Amino acid sequence: MKNTQSTNGFTLIELLIVVAIIGIVAAIAIPGMLRARMAASEASAIGSLRAINSAQAAFSSSCGSGGYADSLEHLFLAPSGGVGFISPDLSTSSVLKSGYRVNVVPGTGSNASAAMPCNDTTAWMVSAFYAKAEPVTINGTGSRSFATGTSGTIFQNFTGTAPADTAAGIVTTATDTPVQ
Repeated sequence: MKNTQSTNGFTLIELLIVVAIIGIVAAIAIPGMLRARMAASEASAIGSLRAINSAQAAFSSSCGSGGYADSLEHLFLAPSGGVGFISPDLSTSSVLKSGYRVNVVPGTGSNASAAMPCNDTTAWMVSAFYAKAEPVTINGTGSRSFATGTSGTIFQNFTGTAPADTAAGIVTTATDTPVQ
């Protein structure tokens, strides 16, 4: 009688070795991928604050008579015949963008302006602004928080809470450093 057993295919041991190799490669690659994603989220937060600084400067010089917008909604309002000062992805207060919560508020100790901005019929401009971006999940979506104000300097903090704002500007502690 003839042996009809086939020798084609892989043995169980060969398949287990391939699965083990895939597991080792994944264990090495996944932490690097998560760090890269967190770095990308932090870069997006810094970019958002830079966009806010630029938008506030443009608003102040062209529409605000030296005053600043007190919120992202007001910064997004378009003057008649024009476009808003900031992009639609930053058009609402406390917007969630790339794992960071981004917000603009009047700066501590700022004065309200009675002047009308060119993009609205009510007075809401302020003499100083404070913007911050904080990670939704510390060490998940980001390990640093960021803040900026009227000076235009962006500060970072590794505690997950944005550097504080005072009437004298953003308070820097030993853990708050300017973004390079």
